[in-house]
Amino acid sequence: MRTDLLRKTVLTAAGVAATAGGIAGPAIAAQATPAEKAASSVTTDRKGHGERELNVRYEAQPNFYYCGPAATRNALSVQGKDINVDAMAKEMGTTEAGTNSINDITPVLNKETGKNVYKSVEIRDNKADDKQTDKLRVDIVRTVDDGRAVVANIAGTATDTDGNTHSFEGGHYISVIGYRDDGHTVTIADSADPNMASYRMSVDNLADWIATRGYTAS
Repeated sequence: MRTDLLRKTVLTAAGVAATAGGIAGPAIAAQATPAEKAASSVTTDRKGHGERELNVRYEAQPNFYYCGPAATRNALSVQGKDINVDAMAKEMGTTEAGTNSINDITPVLNKETGKNVYKSVEIRDNKADDKQTDKLRVDIVRTVDDGRAVVANIAGTATDTDGNTHSFEGGHYISVIGYRDDGHTVTIADSADPNMASYRMSVDNLADWIATRGYTAS
């Protein structure tokens, strides 16, 4: 059910066109070997150095309104799962108006993970405060260290660490699949455009991008 805090999200064609820049950070492989399919793997695993990234078998979303199912599919791929986006869209109630809220993503992640580990978190205000930003950082580090990805519902425009802007005024869903600098910088897998499948962003910018909406983490 729609809430005032976690609003309906739809990726518009204009939103895709407004997104600028290229891949900032490691490219995400579109194909996986049989060994990769057997289990999730980590491209960088240096918890002691505040850095970790998960291997994503990336797929772009097939249409303008499937960002929720596509972000969820990419997130689950780090666990070695390969789930059809149409099946997930049906479970989420996705229509051409988009996927209603992060609360529709969390149950699907829990079902496919096989554990009730994911929980929705709201950032209620128009701009994230320090406490909300730090919670997001901690949630991302914990989730990625557990071998899982975070899914976030974002809206508006944000700038990545290369200075490229990513604009989704109508809203969008993304996956967060890694971090560095103890979580102060995060790696995003974005289903909107395979030409910019991955980029990095400060957790402060990401928190403000999520503001008024929410994310799901384990």
